[in-house]
Amino acid sequence: MGTFTLDINSYLNIAIRSVVIYLFIVAAIRLFGKKELAQLSIIDLVFILLISNSVQNAMVGSFNTLDGGIVAAASLFIVNSILKFITYKFKNINRLIQGTPEILIQNGIVIQKNLSNERITMEELEASIREHGVKSIEDVDLAILEVDGNISILSNDYKRRTTKKRKQHRIFRKEQ
Repeated sequence: MGTFTLDINSYLNIAIRSVVIYLFIVAAIRLFGKKELAQLSIIDLVFILLISNSVQNAMVGSFNTLDGGIVAAASLFIVNSILKFITYKFKNINRLIQGTPEILIQNGIVIQKNLSNERITMEELEASIREHGVKSIEDVDLAILEVDGNISILSNDYKRRTTKKRKQHRIFRKEQ
């Protein structure tokens, strides 16, 4: 019976550590540029792989058995489901975690402050406009950087809307 109690405590410890690491990673991604995850570069992929490897021991400690891995994974699934439910039910919390869309161009005029805050170069913006099949900035009615990192373009008096993923991004960008 004493062994069973020790195992329950070990499992609870793994679950708590996994949840703390999960919340830390969510906060860190938000702080360093969650919007940049729309399309991963090789650098970002390597970063994510290394982060996952570096936090593994923090979650399971020396209890790296099949049971420990299942408890850690189950804890992450549960806290992820809870967080998704909370962000669905409470719009303010959703905005805090996900951020808000940013207008980059309105009626053919670039909003330089937003472009600068999001660290998007004019070259990146122009490339995105071309990817949407729009000839020039002046032809764009509205360009929005969505919370998922995609840039949506509305043109032709808002009749034509397209969304393309950004090709270049920086994961270590601090949100303003």
